[in-house]
Amino acid sequence: MALRVLAHFVPGDKAVDFVAPESDWLDIRYCAENDDTTFYRELPEAEVIWHVLRPISGDDLAKAQRCLLVHKMGAGVNTIDVDAATGLGIAVANMPGANAPSVAEGAVLMMLATVRRLTELDRITREGRGWPSDPSLGETVRDIGGCTVGLIGYGNIAKRVERIVQAMDAEVLHTSTRDDGHPGWRALPDLLAASDIVSLHLPLTESTAGMIDSAALSLMKPGAVLVNTSRGAIVDEMALVDALLADTLAGAGLDVFATEPIAPGNPLLRHDNVVLTPHVSWYTADTMRRYLRQAVDNCRRLRDGRGLADVVNGIVTPNRPVNRETPSQ
Repeated sequence: MALRVLAHFVPGDKAVDFVAPESDWLDIRYCAENDDTTFYRELPEAEVIWHVLRPISGDDLAKAQRCLLVHKMGAGVNTIDVDAATGLGIAVANMPGANAPSVAEGAVLMMLATVRRLTELDRITREGRGWPSDPSLGETVRDIGGCTVGLIGYGNIAKRVERIVQAMDAEVLHTSTRDDGHPGWRALPDLLAASDIVSLHLPLTESTAGMIDSAALSLMKPGAVLVNTSRGAIVDEMALVDALLADTLAGAGLDVFATEPIAPGNPLLRHDNVVLTPHVSWYTADTMRRYLRQAVDNCRRLRDGRGLADVVNGIVTPNRPVNRETPSQ
């Protein structure tokens, strides 16, 4: 019997073709993240959930009567109720490092777009207002090679960003939970005060939620920019808006937001010096191939009774559920 997978995303043709050779043993049912009707119809029969961003609650997991594995397509599992999954005997796995190349390039893209005022210049060029050139460009636009880049968090993604911007002649500092002995390590206040570009690369936890608040932003250099490709709730968005209004920051590049999708009335949308993308810095054809390769591998392990890879809640060899509650109607 084929292993039933609920893939909580809409695939492109290349993704479908990539997993097609496994169709004799893998029954994949695709569901858009905003299609709750299909999600709840497929959920009770799903043995594996390939999860992207739409949160999976404990109530959802209780309805997943046959589920053995929730596999995050990415690294951060903050959108999965891991404790509930563990209590139900469901393994939770992620894909550390799989999206690092894409997110690192996305972060550098945000840095460049912000310090070069790319979106503003694109708009005025389209409107026929690009000539003569704005004389403030020569006072505000920066080369990354002339900047100090501060990385908050120092995992796979941050280290790739470091290599890229060092090749562009930037000075790079980083901070993490403790002094790691590297010469570029700084305590957070010192990093904020020294950096022209501050880029966030850490998970959302109780200790990181809201850590970039008004006090942290006040430590940043006048004219510095903030880049966030990690999780939106790490930044106090209203404090960021205040800093932009006060011109204490030159701009921000944001791929993630406290609430997603971002609300139409969010004041960040009104600032020309804020570059925005809809949580897609990870989303490339190359990352999707890496995700699908790892997802299929863990399904194969499940089918063959072998230990799962990259499990975050200790359930390496899940058993078939026998006492799962009947889902409410």
